[in-house]
Amino acid sequence: MSLPRRHSIAIALAAAVLLAACASGPDYVRPQVDMPAAWTPEAPWRAMQPQDAAPRGPWWERFNDAQLNALQQQALAGNQTLAIASARLAQARAQLDVAGAAQLPQLGINTRAARARISANRPLTNYNSPNFSTVQNDFALGLNVSYELDFFGRVRRSVEAATASAQQSAADLENTRLLLTAELASNYFNLRELDIELDVVRRAIALQRKALDLATSRHDLGATSGLDVAQQQALLDNTLTQVDLLGRQRAQYEHAIATLTGTPAPAFSLPPSLAPIALPDIPLGIPSDVLERRPDVAAAERSMAAANAQIGVASAAFYPSFMLQPGYGVDSRNWATLFNAPSVLWSLGVSASQSLFDAGRLRAGVDFTQAGYNATVATYRRTVLTAMQEVEDGITGIASLDRAWRQSQSAIASARRVLEIATSRYEGGATPYLDVITAQQALLNSERQAAQLMGQRLLVSVFLIKALGGDWHERREQTPLVQSKTLSPEER
Repeated sequence: MSLPRRHSIAIALAAAVLLAACASGPDYVRPQVDMPAAWTPEAPWRAMQPQDAAPRGPWWERFNDAQLNALQQQALAGNQTLAIASARLAQARAQLDVAGAAQLPQLGINTRAARARISANRPLTNYNSPNFSTVQNDFALGLNVSYELDFFGRVRRSVEAATASAQQSAADLENTRLLLTAELASNYFNLRELDIELDVVRRAIALQRKALDLATSRHDLGATSGLDVAQQQALLDNTLTQVDLLGRQRAQYEHAIATLTGTPAPAFSLPPSLAPIALPDIPLGIPSDVLERRPDVAAAERSMAAANAQIGVASAAFYPSFMLQPGYGVDSRNWATLFNAPSVLWSLGVSASQSLFDAGRLRAGVDFTQAGYNATVATYRRTVLTAMQEVEDGITGIASLDRAWRQSQSAIASARRVLEIATSRYEGGATPYLDVITAQQALLNSERQAAQLMGQRLLVSVFLIKALGGDWHERREQTPLVQSKTLSPEER
């Protein structure tokens, strides 16, 4: 081989390598989002940094409730919304396999076996030789290869987009799982709060029945008028009405839990429980941790990457596409000679296509993908801002509810003392029965408010865990931000 020819081949190969290294469209860079330097927590919060790279387990187990754990496992196995998200992930992974297959040559085989008669009246190809009608066989076997030379990165950008979309679907599945488990926990804690509230109301009913017996006895003895009995009876009837209203609310949460676990509502029931529930110790990292932990933020970021790659796919249409299509096979009119050397045929070539005029179609396609990317950037930033808001709301909410719950315990103790004093004074004839009724109602309201605050503390804990992206892995030397406190029956 001559030296100039070798140089020509080397230059051609170098040019091909350089072209192959090019990819149309911009390389993806995650947009920057303004992040606060730290949270603004209230006591008893103290900032810590969780290990976000560690595997995340079932966060609901931190509440130490066996019934909740069983329901969560049932929901993860039977919830239909989660099944839909799993199917979407399978679709995205299959689409990635489709896109990735374009990076490799496509190999095909074609065969033909025919017997045909050629017309004697067909147009002449040689005026010096007349046509004859013949009947003959045609046997063929061939291999075809098709491979796109990705000089301008269309295939690579397509794979990049499919990869990001598959990762987005995986993050969407994790987000669906997080939302499902959080919603189930919220409904469960609402139901348990109503169990406690119903217990409070039933205990109040028992107390009010005793007070009614006392008022009735004093009326029968002539010590009081019938007004005291009527007032106590009205209070008792009103409290009995609350049982039915609370029972209806409990049934609605029970039905919601049934649907979340994939169980028909008529076939599902949860017995009442007054078992103590512990608040978990929730570690709070720096704000940027939320970007790594929350699956919805991850999904929004992967959506940006996919949209950015689509710009490259659309931009590649401005450049020519090259297809390498070699072929090899055999063709013969006789089966016996099909694989003889004279029957061999082959082809080797490259086809290229380039649009010369499209009335702005390609440019519009690039503009469309660019606008789609801008939309995903705005969605990502909105998701991050929402994440910051939710975490901050959870931090302040838990701190405020913790103070309110402690104050409610003092209010219950005070209401009980007021009821004891009012009852004693009424029995001694020093005060009217209205004071006893007022004290009874105040105690009932205080105990119900404490039960509701307990439920709200649990709900906000779930909300904050969801806002932080799920479970965490704590280092042993870390000190918990919120000390767990198990509620005793007296405190509830």
